[in-house]
Amino acid sequence: MNVRELASVDGKITPTQEAVLPLPDDGLYRGDGVFEVIRLYAGRPFALAEHLDRLERSAAAIALALDRDAIQHELAPLLEAHGDGDAQLRVLATRGGRRILLIEPLAPRAESVSVATVTYSPTVILNRVKSLSYAANMHATRLAKERGADEAVFVTPEGIVLEPPTSTIFWARPEGPLRTPSLENPILDSITRDRVIAGTEVEEGVFDVAELASCSEAFLASTTREVQPISAIDGRALEWPGPRTLEASAAFNDAIA
Repeated sequence: MNVRELASVDGKITPTQEAVLPLPDDGLYRGDGVFEVIRLYAGRPFALAEHLDRLERSAAAIALALDRDAIQHELAPLLEAHGDGDAQLRVLATRGGRRILLIEPLAPRAESVSVATVTYSPTVILNRVKSLSYAANMHATRLAKERGADEAVFVTPEGIVLEPPTSTIFWARPEGPLRTPSLENPILDSITRDRVIAGTEVEEGVFDVAELASCSEAFLASTTREVQPISAIDGRALEWPGPRTLEASAAFNDAIA
């Protein structure tokens, strides 16, 4: 199904290609702003309140004024114009005071994904902030692709597993439960992660990369990926989808339903 790409800039709805952003705006100039990406299932936003809550937390963390009421007011006519198709909704708030809402088609999703670990030192001041400053995340994916993988997984210089650039990661050994980095680590408080943890047995903690390297199965989880099996880690092939991956996928589908 083709998705009509629509944009709302401060409440003015146009086709995305016709949208205009007034300048200057430090959201563009400096990546100074926050955002969320929300799945639309049959035109309905999934976990909207939780995404807007996180948007508010991100904005507060960088002292950015956010008018949540205006965003919600402007969202209603945009969703009505979109209709009942599956898509994704991108919500941005910039330092220039702009509110930008975008209806976007879902990117094609492969049945599985290969990953490569990339050493990364988190910017502590932006821990758990979903900011527009995503250049490091996007470059990490490019580095992983240069090594023949589809996506990166951030690992600290000390060897602690964090998260991929735009998702969260889970893994398991044959004899144990799923594992995932806890929020004690400098990672995003993922809404999809929360749904998986609520529906399956998961051990959270601070884990060395050797733990990930020796797993028997693994998957990525995010708003757009949902639950996506990992087929290889740093070139080591995995059997996929594993039994715990299938359990997690079923649990997330129940949450969607």
